[in-house]
Amino acid sequence: MERYDLAIIGSGPAGISAALNAQIRGKSFLLFGRKALSEKVLKSERISNYPGIPETSGEQLVQQFQSQMEKMQIAVTEETITSIYNMEDYFSLLADNNKIYEAKTVILATGMDNAAPISGEAELLGRGVSYCATCDGNLYRGKTIAVVCNSVPLEQEVNFLAGLAAKVYYLPLMKGSRVAGENVEFLKSGVREIRGEKRVESIVLADGTELPVDGIFFIKNAVPPAVLMNGLQMQDGHVNVDRQMCTNLKGVFAAGDCTGRPYQIAKAVGEGNVAAHAVVTYLDHQGV
Repeated sequence: MERYDLAIIGSGPAGISAALNAQIRGKSFLLFGRKALSEKVLKSERISNYPGIPETSGEQLVQQFQSQMEKMQIAVTEETITSIYNMEDYFSLLADNNKIYEAKTVILATGMDNAAPISGEAELLGRGVSYCATCDGNLYRGKTIAVVCNSVPLEQEVNFLAGLAAKVYYLPLMKGSRVAGENVEFLKSGVREIRGEKRVESIVLADGTELPVDGIFFIKNAVPPAVLMNGLQMQDGHVNVDRQMCTNLKGVFAAGDCTGRPYQIAKAVGEGNVAAHAVVTYLDHQGV
């Protein structure tokens, strides 16, 4: 298996900036995300504070990002990384299609999920709470599950789960859902709590309704950093980093919205640049 110098998790401005600098410095890397790059940037009506590109729209800026990446031969691997394991001298990354990748360093550029943490989500992870339909879907064949999804393109995963489960409570976090099925029930109220002792037993909705389920899937563009990596130090819901974008884990860096406010494109681009250079320095010290 090929072992890359770097894995970049997230294709927003921070991830793109890190990838551009890694390419310039001749490092082997994978950029995980979406070819549309950043849905948040894409939906921005007007961006006025990005130096050198005044009064641009999010769509125009994304097109410029894509053009630059194409010229520099930087591709996006359209897979969601669901777990990252520290193997001491490298990292093993598990994708949502059960593929495994290896990298000597990692930059977390996952963006920021503004949804409030759900009680029981972290506590029952791996015991009924899952972020990977392909990995865990077959465990719930013929059972009752809940599914939370925040992106229409990702609804193929929801359809996959609906083909396995007997009953699906579906809670889309966006408009324009395309999921259909006799065993799928749409819920307008969000999840407030996940309950269970040894495993997930039920979910409690925001309106107080409790529904028995065997498991719950969160199908999102990116898995929260604290879930991705065991032992990652967080502060006020963000990844704790120093001035070089280093986390508390050796060989792991972070950049962009996931490191804290302000949630600005210019800030994310700058941090992606710093993180990439920190990776180069780290690899140099490792003799790579």
